[in-house]
Amino acid sequence: MSRILATVALLGLTLMSASGQNKNLYVVTHVDIIPGPSGLADPIKWMQEFAADSRKDPGAVRFEVLQQDRPNHFTIIEVWQSKEAFDAHTASEHTKRFREKLAPRLGSPFDERLHNLVP
Repeated sequence: MSRILATVALLGLTLMSASGQNKNLYVVTHVDIIPGPSGLADPIKWMQEFAADSRKDPGAVRFEVLQQDRPNHFTIIEVWQSKEAFDAHTASEHTKRFREKLAPRLGSPFDERLHNLVP
């Protein structure tokens, strides 16, 4: 987990305003997938599509999907300009579709955690 938080912090370092303030919201979500008939091909495709759609959302700064050394474990790292932008993303149709599609394949609930950089 500390590597992921370090990655998130590094993503934000170049995004600070001239005043040194960083108002971005960082979201780290762990996703555990149960392989199905297609193995992990379908969930990986869904996550790639979700990332591509999410990068187009207003207020999106960065959106990455990482695969752990355990191939069915993924981490989604998001950087948003504000909590409001993240909330709008969460309420969007493409986010709802993604979560509905992935729900039957989840080995555990989404572990989604919101962070802010320490001033």
